[in-house]
Amino acid sequence: MNQANQALMDRMKGGLIVSCQALKGEPLYGSEIMSRMAYAAMLGGAVGIRANTVSDITEIRKRVDLPIIGIIKEVYEGSDVYISPTRKEIDALVRCGVAIIATDATDSARRPRPDGKSLDEFFGEIRARYPEQLFMADCSSYEEGMHAAELGFDIIGTTMNGYTEYTRGAELPNLELMRKLSETCGKPVFAEGGIWHPEQLKAAMDAGVWSAVIGGAITRPMQITQRFVSAITAGKKEFEV
Repeated sequence: MNQANQALMDRMKGGLIVSCQALKGEPLYGSEIMSRMAYAAMLGGAVGIRANTVSDITEIRKRVDLPIIGIIKEVYEGSDVYISPTRKEIDALVRCGVAIIATDATDSARRPRPDGKSLDEFFGEIRARYPEQLFMADCSSYEEGMHAAELGFDIIGTTMNGYTEYTRGAELPNLELMRKLSETCGKPVFAEGGIWHPEQLKAAMDAGVWSAVIGGAITRPMQITQRFVSAITAGKKEFEV
């Protein structure tokens, strides 16, 4: 890792990265809104932003001076892999200047990539094309995290744990997965997935991760409201019984 990339990683160590994303059809969808969300996260003390689409990233960069983990969610027919799944998305993210590019690094034998390539082939190509770019592997299991580290990913994320068929039902946040990867993979581990409370964030940091990414608990008010409303609803049902 070159000196500039190491300095960027050191800047994020021990801190919180806020995922600012909204999909079409969601109330906060729009690049201007996401840029303001990212700005609020920066003022709150975030050390980085995770963002989706070139348009959102471009607007966020105008307002926020923080490292950005860039992704492009693109659905291709016949594949469940949708986080920066092909070189087309990688090229676009490089052009817009993100510090880190995240891509799905799940088992390509179980979850075929839309371009038909294995993860090894895909990452080999993009690493050769962009040797100085920082790449984050969005993984769902310990084995995937270790394999991604062996391939040369710079950062290992627990992003997909609980979201693949073979990890569905995992208790989130998966602190044991975070701990095992932090202890053995030899790369910085970013905790991501299922962190809803400050105590869970502290537990993730105590597990040895480099940084943690939180999205829904901070930047998705519809989901947050639903969680509170469900608590009221559950309480009413319990009272009625």
